[in-house]
Amino acid sequence: MEFMRLGAVGAEIPVARDGDAVYDLRGLTADIDGAFFEAGGIARARQAVAAGELPRVEGWEALRVGAPVARPSAVICIGMNYAEHAAESGSEPPENPVVFMKTPNTVVGPADEVFLPPNAEKVDWEVELAVVIGRRARYLSSPAEARDYIAGFTISNDVSERAFQIEHSGGQWSKGKCSETFNPLGPALVPADDLDYQNLKLGSRVNGGERQNSTTADMIFPVDLLIYHLSQYLVLEPGDIVNTGTPKGVALSGNFPYLAAGDEMTMWIEGLGEQTQRVVPAPGV
Repeated sequence: MEFMRLGAVGAEIPVARDGDAVYDLRGLTADIDGAFFEAGGIARARQAVAAGELPRVEGWEALRVGAPVARPSAVICIGMNYAEHAAESGSEPPENPVVFMKTPNTVVGPADEVFLPPNAEKVDWEVELAVVIGRRARYLSSPAEARDYIAGFTISNDVSERAFQIEHSGGQWSKGKCSETFNPLGPALVPADDLDYQNLKLGSRVNGGERQNSTTADMIFPVDLLIYHLSQYLVLEPGDIVNTGTPKGVALSGNFPYLAAGDEMTMWIEGLGEQTQRVVPAPGV
């Protein structure tokens, strides 16, 4: 089963997709958000679908697909978590997870346009496995415990402006990470127990040409370790997003041009589908 949010920006409806059938979840929840996960929404939705209690959504294919999680309180990101990406960035693999933040309002739907900031010079793509937190996590005792705090997974594109990130940053990365639309998310959330999440193929294409092609088995710090580690330093709330790093094949490597208006990005992860965005100038500037 997958969980999605369908409809116009700000008016998305929560749904569950089971095979070819899509079910309206509004009888169970107002949205797919932290409150939904905290109340055991995934299990409740499964039970309601199995019992035939939810109406089907007809013609859903014609609706816009929104981010599968509404209003995360935080988007926490891990940098240089694949050894080959660290190497192409000119860095040694980190000894501890590198952590930075994106503002929650960077999150948009998986097919929404990505806006080029007016002074952008080096806009880059990054396919990432995104963790959706299901329970409040603080001071976990071990990485093994972390699995119980994960609601599921989806695809994230950690769009980055490298000049902002590196040259304008003063040593911090957030200037290059927080422009509007810089975190397309989705199309669907897949529950954690439905995925072998540390052994998934993932990659990206730009204008149809392959850029990234790797596997989550190559992470320096595996998912469960990341959630445990983060919980020692901050409290993870239900519905929060954790972007777990990107593999090699980004423009920062020098092997590919940076993005320009009109370019098309596609991110894919095995078992999670794919997302595609078009790059356009930021409107109204």
